[in-house]
Amino acid sequence: MLPRLNATERRELTSRLHRTLDKALCRRLNAILLLDKGHSVSSTAAPLAAGRSSVRRWLDWYQEAGLDGLESLQAGRRRRLPYAHITALLKALTALTPTDFGYQRSRWSTELLAMEINRMLNSTLCASTVRRWLPRIGIVWRRAAPTLHIKDPYKAEKMQAIEQALSQCSHKHPVLFEDEVDIHLNPKMGADWMPRGQQRRVATPGQNAKHYLAGALHAKTGRVLYVSGQSKDSGLFIAMLSKLRRTYRQAKSITLVVDNYIIHKSRKTQRWLADNPKFKLVFQPVYSPWVNRIERLWQALHETITRNHRCKTMWQLLGRVRHFMETVSPFPGSGHGIRKVEHN
Repeated sequence: MLPRLNATERRELTSRLHRTLDKALCRRLNAILLLDKGHSVSSTAAPLAAGRSSVRRWLDWYQEAGLDGLESLQAGRRRRLPYAHITALLKALTALTPTDFGYQRSRWSTELLAMEINRMLNSTLCASTVRRWLPRIGIVWRRAAPTLHIKDPYKAEKMQAIEQALSQCSHKHPVLFEDEVDIHLNPKMGADWMPRGQQRRVATPGQNAKHYLAGALHAKTGRVLYVSGQSKDSGLFIAMLSKLRRTYRQAKSITLVVDNYIIHKSRKTQRWLADNPKFKLVFQPVYSPWVNRIERLWQALHETITRNHRCKTMWQLLGRVRHFMETVSPFPGSGHGIRKVEHN
């Protein structure tokens, strides 16, 4: 029979009983606890719908190996293949492409992965097994993201110039992130909550129209200034510069972090900058839009206003856009995503 359990053993059995989702383990734990309370094998087996031989067997397991002896074995057949070795190979293979191994496919299939592993290990791994094991090791089937491999050879120097400008940002020497954005009358499509099996329809005007904004985001205060225009040209950028000059009249210098778009470098822009020496442009590295913080503002503008909008005319859409731009300061943190439209 089972000798009396001490307080620690009884607490471990009770805790495991409360946490387990394994019904078979729950029966075995209850049997040991009932035997500990002085129940006989017969009186223990009856409420658990078990045979007396099963209760004796569970008791032997516990006396030989303790709590571990009561744990259930893994369901199904034991793996005949070296699981750890194969999953390590799967991680290594999916980090490369089939073309690296001489195949004509540009993407891995489970059949091709199984073929390559069988070639390496001289095994009989099935494609269905590969398909079942991949999610277990964190490898899923999803769409790839396009990216550019073009690198700016002067990226370090440009990033250092931006960081230096930001470190000197003050009331007399403001630093702003400047960029332009397109506003399309045809709405950008985006995800929304809708009943399963149904797709919400967003009516489009049919004939698209465009408008453009130039904006500037203060690096410290989050204040947003903007201008709008019919064309995204040097005139729009210069209008933005003129508004900044009027707004920051007392500033001794105004530094703008801008991208490499042509209107920031045009002759017309250069002539205006020559007449206004307090302005300084710091260009971000090419193909690095994330450097410019105002890109987050444009993303918020699209998510809040232009995505799935139902405006039929450009003036309706621009009314919402202007309200957003005039109430978004300081950005982020103004609660633009939950702000209501103010009606006059």
